[in-house]
Amino acid sequence: AAPAPASAGGAPRPAERDPLARRITAIHLPRLSVERWLRILAARGEAPPDDLPAALAVEGTHGPVIHATTRAAEQAGIHAGARVVDMRALCPELLIEYADLEGDRMALQKLMLWARRWCPWTALDGSAGLVMDTTGSDHLWGGEAAMLRDIEEKLSLLGLSCDLATAPTHGAAWALARFGGVRQTCRPETLAAAMAPLPVRALRLEGETVLLLNRLGLKTVGALAAVPRVSLARRFARAGLTKNPLLRLDQMFGRTPEPVEAPEDPPRFAVEARLPEPVQDPGPHLPALAAELCAGLAAEGFGARRVALTVYRTDGEVSRVEVATARATRDAGHIARLFEGKLERLDPGYGFDLVTLAAAVAEESRQVQTRLDGGADDGAELARLVDRLTARFGAPAIRRPALHESHVPERREAWHAALGPRPRAPGPAPRPRPVRLLEPAEEIVVLYAVPEGPPARFAWRRQTLRVVRSAGPERIAPEWWRDRPGIRLRDYYRIEEQTGRRFWLFRDGVLGDGRGDEPRWFLHGIFE
Repeated sequence: AAPAPASAGGAPRPAERDPLARRITAIHLPRLSVERWLRILAARGEAPPDDLPAALAVEGTHGPVIHATTRAAEQAGIHAGARVVDMRALCPELLIEYADLEGDRMALQKLMLWARRWCPWTALDGSAGLVMDTTGSDHLWGGEAAMLRDIEEKLSLLGLSCDLATAPTHGAAWALARFGGVRQTCRPETLAAAMAPLPVRALRLEGETVLLLNRLGLKTVGALAAVPRVSLARRFARAGLTKNPLLRLDQMFGRTPEPVEAPEDPPRFAVEARLPEPVQDPGPHLPALAAELCAGLAAEGFGARRVALTVYRTDGEVSRVEVATARATRDAGHIARLFEGKLERLDPGYGFDLVTLAAAVAEESRQVQTRLDGGADDGAELARLVDRLTARFGAPAIRRPALHESHVPERREAWHAALGPRPRAPGPAPRPRPVRLLEPAEEIVVLYAVPEGPPARFAWRRQTLRVVRSAGPERIAPEWWRDRPGIRLRDYYRIEEQTGRRFWLFRDGVLGDGRGDEPRWFLHGIFE
């Protein structure tokens, strides 16, 4: 081998490392949101028919916009980024639901850690992608082609469709996964030829920059790469990374390094008890295991959300019992009590000689003091009560109310599993709302009403009430992306009757709106 060139001081200089020697694999999950949504509905037995167009929406600047679509919706002409109102006009039978962006992010985070079975360096790549540094890992799977097939098969078993590619750089792998062939691989010597026909969108540029380049006639990566660097540097000198095609070109072709910054694995908490003699009941060992587990959690500032007790029988059989908590905890006594009544399900056989206790799901849990006596009014007692009730009656039996983002009053609250993730809290109601809401709203008989105003006298629950004060109207329109056509407008009024009680009334419909007969009046809420 030729000796390394000497530096100015005479010492040997290490050989320059080839920037294109790495192998980067990109995974694109274009249907993650909608496939995860369909999987959840299928588990409940509520999955829509395959031929029914369905889409998930998110809030946009001018109303809801399409976030993800099913294949049936794509065939009907529905596409992401379009306004829901326009797509509803194009396809009236379109089923619309709101996307769970936080749930998608958490699912992608779990997939990122799950993908480390192929290589130890994985990271998130946007809101619907993963990137992996598979340098030196492909031979364990029989080559890059076999590894990509295995990744695709494993993801399909999870109900996820994906596009994959492997290239020398992150930018090239990202581009091929989204605009290249099926499971395409690219070697360093063919990098320029493989990138040239791709559209400039493959450079991970913002839409405005892509539009500008297309107007200039630069529609492919090859055409853009042929432009002198001085011209691109002068035009985009002050542009950021996502708006600078020159920087993106340098990343794609390896002139600027872009390593895969893989986050560290989350800490794992597990303790075990190896027994000198087989036992029939692991219960006596549970308090000591829980105390040891909680000590490890406290040392790292974590709390357990799901705890698993695993027992290993002498004949090789393994049994497992899990409990869950409403909030992260590291109270050993509380965790031990959650297993009461559950250990009887274990079949001891000839006895257990190994017992393990692990925090299957752990979250950061910092100790906060809110009282002078050292305690904390942080809702821990309520969470423990929920845990005990769930352990006794099962998770489906314990529910809690949660607010939802909706301007229709009866839809702003729904019941969710007490141990499930808490939905994102919506903003405050735009106007005062009654403390008590009647479900369903009760119809009232209007005896005398002000024209285009609230009733002056009405009958409710066999009482005749006279209105002395009123405020309104507040008009609430139906949610056209959820309600069927023909739902009428509501005009709400806050009124006070002669004895001082205050109610929330609404008129269902407007005279002459063509959506039914005479408008009807309902009492929807009571102010305390």
